[in-house]
Formats: sequence, structure tokens, C-alpha cells
Amino acid sequence: MAISQKLNHYPVPQSEWNLYWMDQRINDRGIKVDQQLVQNAIECDQTYRSQYFTQSQQITKLENPNSPIQLKNWLNDHGLPIESLAKATVADALKKATGNVRKVLTLRQLLSKSSIKKYQAMQNAMAPDGRVHGLLQFYGATRTGRWAGRLVQVQNLPRNSLPELEDVRALVKQGNYESLGLIYDSVPDLLSQLIRTAFIPKENCSFYVADFSAVEARVIAWLSGESWRQEAFANNKDIYCASASQMFGVPVVKHGINGALRQKGKIAELALGYGGSVGALKAMGATKMGLSEDELPDLVTMWREASPKIVQFWWDVDQAAKQCIKTHLPTATHGMKFTYRGHCLFIQLRSGRKLCYPKPEIGINRFGSESITFMGINPIKKWDRIETYGAKLVENIVQATSRDLLALAMLRLEKAGYPSVMHIHDETVIEAPQGKSLDEIIRIMTQPPTWANGLILNAAGFISNFYKKD
Repeated sequence: MAISQKLNHYPVPQSEWNLYWMDQRINDRGIKVDQQLVQNAIECDQTYRSQYFTQSQQITKLENPNSPIQLKNWLNDHGLPIESLAKATVADALKKATGNVRKVLTLRQLLSKSSIKKYQAMQNAMAPDGRVHGLLQFYGATRTGRWAGRLVQVQNLPRNSLPELEDVRALVKQGNYESLGLIYDSVPDLLSQLIRTAFIPKENCSFYVADFSAVEARVIAWLSGESWRQEAFANNKDIYCASASQMFGVPVVKHGINGALRQKGKIAELALGYGGSVGALKAMGATKMGLSEDELPDLVTMWREASPKIVQFWWDVDQAAKQCIKTHLPTATHGMKFTYRGHCLFIQLRSGRKLCYPKPEIGINRFGSESITFMGINPIKKWDRIETYGAKLVENIVQATSRDLLALAMLRLEKAGYPSVMHIHDETVIEAPQGKSLDEIIRIMTQPPTWANGLILNAAGFISNFYKKD
């Protein structure tokens, strides 16, 4: 009752209640699971896992080659000292391994791939109607209000890249496991790629899958007023080529003139939009893509010089938030309002929804500069003081705005007769009668709301008899 009374001072807007009820309808609707595929995938995995285990036993003579201690001792005795059997460590060791050591490491990779956990989760969550309900948690991400995955965790499903996905799927459904082993090196990898396809539409319906194209890049360009980016999106240009061209001052065309620079534009776009620097480039895999550490600082500088409005956006948000916390008076920047109320900092997005940062304070960070802190759930799930800054607040703002765009698009689609059964990140999965128009779905989805005047949206999609990553 005390919590209810406290929350009465912060009423939830009707627009957000409308989205909550839509979320409940989506979860009640659920999504159908191909029970035959799920059961056969689990059986297939068990069959090959047993074979891999036996082969590893025969080579190593170990009682349990799955035991990290036993296997590390065996590898050490055979000339390969190894500190751990983590995925990346084993992958590096395979580059120089030969003979039986290489075979054992390969088998280790196959045995350690947890390709059936999602299938088992589907079985456990499946209702008597053959559908899984409650896959999505409304407002699962505290800071931005994005949805979170539950039960099967659809937000982190493995990608599929098999061109013959439908044929492999058919072999598993037929129980033809032997053919899989003859054609492919890694059956666990195949089963991992088939996980998405276990979700199917009901009879006489198809899946209409549509997702926003580069929505965060479009939103940050719109909010910051970075005109060359807006122009690139308006002309349907490749944003990675456009970014590289702006950074290096030369035309860049994918698979064409100066095409090699596109990769640098891509890694910079993915890593640097929210204040990231050299560390962010490394975390995104820049060095693994062939970039040397020496050129990373220059890449950061060139990206920031090419996107001055975005950099200014970081600083403007930082200044507005700090000023509001210090004075408890309202501030505003880039069409957003910052207010202090009830020991909370609120950022009102252009959509009208507010982001909340409880008990904000101004402190000194490890660099000796002023920084913003607030109370929240830390990475180890404890209520603690968390540090933030302008670029991080921009990330929250952009992701929250992207969430609102998808939510409103799904609401419009539902009203037009295109009900969602699942949505993942910036993508919605619609179950509708066969013969419906994908073009109409895209048109509805890319219609900017009234509060997003000037935002250039784009989307793409496909129609399928099972879910996949197109």
C-alpha cells in the first residue's frame, strides 16, 4: 500500500497503458512451436553428442574427456599447455594444433556447444495449445523501457546463415540424422542455426517479418540534426559508405571505388555513436578485422570530426542533465525536457514518455571531472550508485525513442489487422492469413508518429512459413 501511494504521484500516461495492454495481448496470443522439429533436434543432438564423447574417450583414454581438469592435463602431456577451455582459447589453440590434439580440441568444441538448451526451454514453456506464451516482459529494461526476453529468451537467438536452411530443417524433421553427419562437419552448429525455425505460424497463416533498418543511426541523426546523415538516409545510401566517405573525404562505394574503406566506416559507426573510443573499437572487433591498434585513435578522431552535431549532442545532454540536478530547475535541449521531482531526474523524450534516474547526484569521476551518478541495478543485480555521462544518456534516449517507434508501429499494425506474435529488438513477427500484403505492413511501420516530424524511417521484411533471420 505504501508503494502504491508513493507511485500515485507518478501516474503512468494513457499512451503507455495502451502499449501495456497490447503487450498482454501479444503474450496471450503466444507463438506456435514446431513440436516435431524440437523433439527431433533434441534426439539428434543426443545422438551426435554421444558419438563425439566416445570418439574423444577413444583418443584420450580419459574416463571423462568433458572434465576440464582431465582434458587440460591430457593436452599438457601432449605438448599443448592451455590455461582454460573457453571458446576463444580453444579456437586459438586449434590454429597451431595437429594430429590427435587437433581432433580432441575439435571434439571439445562440438561437445561444448549448447545447441539444444533453447529447444528444451521451448518444450518446458509450451502450453497445451502447442504455443509458447509470455515470451516478452513489458518494460524489461529499466532505463529505456525496452522489452526483455523471458522463458526461451528470444532476444538472443542464434543467427542462421545456411543458404539451404529449409532442406536441413526438413532432414531434421524427417529424423534423417545420418545424412546431416555425412554432409556437414558440425551437427550442433546446424541445430543451433535451426532454433529460430522452431517458431511457426498456425495453419493457413504465414509469418510476415518486418524490421526497421538502422533505426538507432536514424534516430541519433534526427535528434542531433546531423544533416549529411539525414541526407544519406533520405537517398537510401549505405550509411557505412556514407560515414567512410565523410571521414576520409573521398567517395566510397560498396564493392566499388574505395570500397576497402567501408569496413572502417562500419566499425566506427557501430562502436563510436555513444561516446566510445579505442576500447569500444576493440570490443567491437576492430583488431580482428585487420585494423592495427596504432590507427584506432585516428579513426576515433576522424569519426568525431565527421559527426560534430552528434558530439555536440552528447555535451548538450550532459550539460542539461547536470544543470537540472544542481539547480532542481527545468532545462531543455534538442526537443527534450529535463526536470527534477521527488528526488528523481526525469528526461522527457519527444514521444512524451519520461526516463527516470533516481536520487541523482554530481560527483567526481576517476578522471577528476564532474560526473552524474544515480541509484539503480548494477551489473551484479545489486541496488547501487551508478555513474553516467552525456553520451551514455544519449544512448538511453536513442534506444528508448527506438523502442517507442516500434511499439507505436505494432499498435498501428494490430489495428490494421496485422497482430504481432513476437518481437525482437527492432523487428516484429506478425501471424496473418496467407496472401496479405508485406508492402502494406512496411508502409504502416515506416509512418513516423506526429512527434517525430523529419525522422526518416525505413524497413524491410519477408514472408515465411517459419521464423528465421533473413
